[in-house]
Amino acid sequence: MRIYNTLNARKEELRPLEPGKVKMYVCGPTVYNLIHIGNARPMIVFDTFRRYLEYKGYEVTYVSNFTDVDDKIINKAIEEGVDSSVISERYIAECLKDMEGMNVKPATYAPRATEEIDGMIDMIQTLIDKGYAYEADGTVYFRTRMFQGYGKLSKKNLDDMQSGHRDIKVTGEEHKEDPSDFVLWKPKKEGEPSWPSPWSDGRPGWHIECSVMSKKYLGTTIDIHAGGEDLVFPHHENEIAQSEAANGETFAKYWMHNAFLNINGSKMSKSAGNFFTVRDIAEKYDLQVLRFFMLSAHYRSPLNFSDELMESAKNGLERIKNAAEKLDYMEQNAENRSFDFDEGEDREFGAEYLKKFEEAMDDDCNTADAIAAVFELVRSINVTMTDSSSTALAERAEEVLKTMCGVLGIDLERKEEALDFEIEQMIAERQEARKEKDFARADKLRDKLLAMGIVLEDTREGVKWHRK
Repeated sequence: MRIYNTLNARKEELRPLEPGKVKMYVCGPTVYNLIHIGNARPMIVFDTFRRYLEYKGYEVTYVSNFTDVDDKIINKAIEEGVDSSVISERYIAECLKDMEGMNVKPATYAPRATEEIDGMIDMIQTLIDKGYAYEADGTVYFRTRMFQGYGKLSKKNLDDMQSGHRDIKVTGEEHKEDPSDFVLWKPKKEGEPSWPSPWSDGRPGWHIECSVMSKKYLGTTIDIHAGGEDLVFPHHENEIAQSEAANGETFAKYWMHNAFLNINGSKMSKSAGNFFTVRDIAEKYDLQVLRFFMLSAHYRSPLNFSDELMESAKNGLERIKNAAEKLDYMEQNAENRSFDFDEGEDREFGAEYLKKFEEAMDDDCNTADAIAAVFELVRSINVTMTDSSSTALAERAEEVLKTMCGVLGIDLERKEEALDFEIEQMIAERQEARKEKDFARADKLRDKLLAMGIVLEDTREGVKWHRK
């Protein structure tokens, strides 16, 4: 398996530090609001990569944090007149709901930053003791020029860089030794949550949080660190500097970053009116459609979100689910027998598509080509499977389809949607009209349902419906 390592700007063979095991850290969201679809891309992409690693037989320890102390959280708490923990806990719960809807597996560990403050204070003290950090009027800064490898991930020249913190005005900022030095600890302001430390009552800087949580749950050196490409600098660059300075070891062997998500060709922003939360999408689509859409492009390629592309994803997912339903129907109704003479060569049905799927996933988690292999399998199912096929052949095809979709995190089960009584009655009336060969009435009822947003499909398995 080869993955693109941002650190070395090339694809490299995955060779974990410990054979058969992968330690992976993915930066999680800052929980001050509902997560948006930009947040969703790394969640889905790296969940899929994790699933494939597990499919390949690796034991994966997957850590993804919640940043639950931050200016945005504090500002939201002030607006609502509540403690900042009320905000963070509310939106952690909402985030977990959205992740469940997108079929993102729970992390092995999902630490909250506020639970790891003691570890952050310890690492900051280590950096001070080693000369990599200094205190100025209650604020602690990291000396970027002292760390020789600074800029190796982002390929930036230190002289061209600005301070690594996220535009936070910090008391004592005028005491910085160098403009590029970044914050490890900041003193509290009125009304902010704070923790006691040797330097001031305050809170940690953003970057130190992930370094400490990664070390606690995965060790000083990990296999893979991942996140959106917007985190390469300054966040991941600063993580490397402080972790390697404190621990004296390589922080992460491989770095993976997904590209940006655009909306109708433009960057997503609230001011532009093209900002969508995952919950917004859930009002119109099953979140499985969003997941399928996110995997339709290679994770390192920019992805454009639009209604047209989401409809295309919905239709594509529908084709796959229809194939799964066909196989399920065949298993229930086909002749219950093993492979016969004519089906002998089909004992390995789907093997060529599974091989293509694995080759795509082995090539830097290329989900776009992996999905193409799934569609090839679906076409073969639709062409090959007939009323005379055996249950053994149907079971083999279903096994391959479920294996592929399981890696992609695609649930093939249709969700039963509750219809109100009036619609149920109309569908039953239409069925009765068809039995009585009153096709004019049946068509009229079908058109009426269509006007209500209910699309009917007459199949050999019976009447199926879905919303427009």
